[in-house]
Amino acid sequence: MRLVIGALAVLPLVVLPMAAVAETAYITDNLRLGLHQAEDTSGRAFRMLDSGQALEIVSRTRNYANVRLPDGAQGYVKAAYLVAEKPAKLIVAETIAERDALAAELEETKLAFAGPAATIQGLKDDAANLTAELESAEIRITDLSDENASIQGLKERYRGSLPITWVAAAIGVCLLGGFLAGLWWVDRSSRKRHGGIRIY
Repeated sequence: MRLVIGALAVLPLVVLPMAAVAETAYITDNLRLGLHQAEDTSGRAFRMLDSGQALEIVSRTRNYANVRLPDGAQGYVKAAYLVAEKPAKLIVAETIAERDALAAELEETKLAFAGPAATIQGLKDDAANLTAELESAEIRITDLSDENASIQGLKERYRGSLPITWVAAAIGVCLLGGFLAGLWWVDRSSRKRHGGIRIY
């Protein structure tokens, strides 16, 4: 019976270190924890670990844990200062770093889109100018259409009339022809009267 009770008492000490294998833990807030060579951390710490330091638990007892750092260093620390969740200090630092990275990415994106945005704005300005020119052309076309309709109306009104220049030219030709014909007639009458001799 004592053998069974003794085995049951030793069982947690065997199972507990096995359960802690490959578990990730963090140094709790506001602490500098010593990393020791001795299993009971009785020796002098050969390295100091800051709050938020991530480490891998190789084995663990109630009071101490054998841990491995990301750079491969291995030693013992007091298990009471290890937590499974990231401490607030580390979360804040990671959040700030993520915010800064996003801000930098945003600035890069703004710079990347600055050129296309200027091109788009230029195209918008060109489109606005072309729209204004089109509206002006449409107004001009409307005015010319009205003017053409007015000319067509005048053309219909004076379809049977001769242009004033033609009438003036015809009158000029008639006057000149009449004057020349009058001269010829006077000359002919004078010679007839004087036996063919031209007397002026």
